[in-house]
Order: sequence, then structure tokens, then C-alpha cells
Amino acid sequence: MSAYLEIFWNKLLEYPVFLFKEIGNVHPGNFLYWLTGISLFFFLAEAFFPWRREQRHPREDFYLDAFYMYFNMFLVPMAGVFAFSHAFEAAFRDLLGAFGIVRLDALSVRSWPGWAQLLFLFIARDFIHWNVHRLLHRVPFLWEFHKVHHSVRRMGFAAHLRYHWTENIFYRALEYIPLSLIGFGITDFFLAYVIGLGIGHFNHSNVKLPLGPLRYVFNNPQMHIWHHARSLPPEKRYGVNFGLSLSLWDYLFRTAYLPRDGRDETLGFPGDERFPRGFFGQIVHGFRISPGK
Repeated sequence: MSAYLEIFWNKLLEYPVFLFKEIGNVHPGNFLYWLTGISLFFFLAEAFFPWRREQRHPREDFYLDAFYMYFNMFLVPMAGVFAFSHAFEAAFRDLLGAFGIVRLDALSVRSWPGWAQLLFLFIARDFIHWNVHRLLHRVPFLWEFHKVHHSVRRMGFAAHLRYHWTENIFYRALEYIPLSLIGFGITDFFLAYVIGLGIGHFNHSNVKLPLGPLRYVFNNPQMHIWHHARSLPPEKRYGVNFGLSLSLWDYLFRTAYLPRDGRDETLGFPGDERFPRGFFGQIVHGFRISPGK
């Protein structure tokens, strides 16, 4: 146990130094500038090519969501998620090692061409995310945290990263551990993460880009708007359209739902009028509210 605590503490001290260096170091692998650049692109796209033309720009809660983007991408790891993930991974590897399992390399992904490795990582990661997302809707305790994301009332690209800080743990642990054990490294994750960031911003944006048949493969604003719809049929009470980057999973597992054009659909969830509207009230939500209330 002391070894894992040491890993946690070392990474906790290491991250602020790493972040400070990244701010002043412009390079292709700097996620801070990728986030800023992709966000600026969609900010301009929403200004010049809005799907809902009557929606003001910047929209309601834009600045709150913009803060969430940097809080969840950079400040939360400083608070411990970065450190916890490394310590948890080390403990998990040791647990597997006790059974003689060092790596889950049955797929031998390192022998594949680079493009095939990235494609597999992207698809596998998104399938993991689809399953985690379903759990966030079906498990009452987890849903209380996920309500933060569904408190969005007017959709825009920045809403992509409005979510409770605990979701970093759910998603990162459940994606990073199995995929890293297969053999993927941090560079691979970076590329997949940038691609996922761009698609996620697109899904939540106030733009309309006809995808044709590709809409059955990739998520899009016209599909994802229904995931945020306030009212759904009783048989859909646990949610619909869970795909983050790919819509493919929803069509395969029959969770896709597009009954009509959702351009002006009311967003939120039943009872959201009592949900905290400010940042601090939202980040403590889930710890002090009884599940289901």
C-alpha cells in the first residue's frame, strides 16, 4: 500500500510542474493548444453557420462551460485524478502479475501498421465509453453525478466538457487500464483523444453538417440533441443515443432514437429547475443528494 501512496504523492507533485511547462511550450503534442484551437474553430462555426439561428452567441452558460473545459482537462488532474490513475494502474498491474499476467497482448497490436493500431484504439476506446455512458444513466448513484452534464439548457460545443469531475475517474480508469495492458502507450492515447475531442465538440455544437450515410457511423448534433432531450418516452427512461464519437453502437444495440427534427427540443431532465446553476453547487452535487431525489 505504501508503494501506491508514494506513486500517488509523486504524481500529485509532478503534475503542476508538467502543466506549467506545457503552458509555455508550443508543440504538436500539447493538448492545451489543441483544446483551445478546436474550441475556437467551433466557436466561429457556431457564429457563422448556426443551426438554431435565434440562439444567441455566445449562448447561455457558455462561459461556465468554457471554464469546465479547462477545469476538467487540466485542473482536475492537478487535484488528484492524474495521480490516482497512475496509482490505480500500478495496483491493477500488480494484481494481474500475482496471477502471472504481465500484458494482455494476445492481439499483438504492436505488430500492426500504425494506422490500424490507431483505428483499433479509437474504436475500442469509444465502445468502452459507450458502455460507461450507459452506466452513468442506469445506476442511480452515478446518474446524480451525470446530471451536471445534462443540466445544459441550450446546446453548444462547450457543453461537451461540462461534466462532474468524478467522471474523469470512471472514464479514464475503465479506458486506460485495459487498453494500456494490451500495449497502447500515451502517444497513442493522445491521438485518439484529440480526434475524440473534435467529434465531441461537433456533437454538441449548434451547427448542422449533413453526413449522409455516415450518420450511421459517426455521432452528430442532430442525433445527440435527443440524448439531452428533457422528455423521452417511458421505454426510453434510461436515455438514448449514448455514443460519444460513434453512433454505430446505438444502431447496433437499438438505443438510437431520432423521432423527428430536434432543433428546438427542450433540453434537461425532469426536476432540473431545482438543480444548482452555479459551478460550485454542481461540483459537490452527488455527494450530498440522495440518489433518485
